[in-house]
Amino acid sequence: PVSHGRWPQAFGYRFETPDKVIVISGDTSPTEEIAKQCRGCDILVHEVYSQAGFDGRIPIWQEYHAASHTSGPELGRIASQARPKLLVLTHQLLWGSTSDELLAEVRSTYDGLVVYGKDLDVF
Repeated sequence: PVSHGRWPQAFGYRFETPDKVIVISGDTSPTEEIAKQCRGCDILVHEVYSQAGFDGRIPIWQEYHAASHTSGPELGRIASQARPKLLVLTHQLLWGSTSDELLAEVRSTYDGLVVYGKDLDVF
């Protein structure tokens, strides 16, 4: 289970194969559970929003997104605890920011390998 605002049920996923461990956050506000499930996993796929874009949103949307999603700097802190071999950003909410700006936000609190995921990417 992960926290997604008022939703009664929201889930992240951990997949284990003989050669890889992959964790997918699902829609979630920052949660220690993702870091716990990953702890050195091969790939962490995590949703993220741009803090800079968020700052320009109206208060009602800021309240919703803060309770339901994870900002770039917050994700960087989670990844710093989890230490995945690769962090893939997904479900990116930019709100006027660019992919490079979002990557910089994550990298401001995380020094590992991170990529901006796109549909049909293969890792």
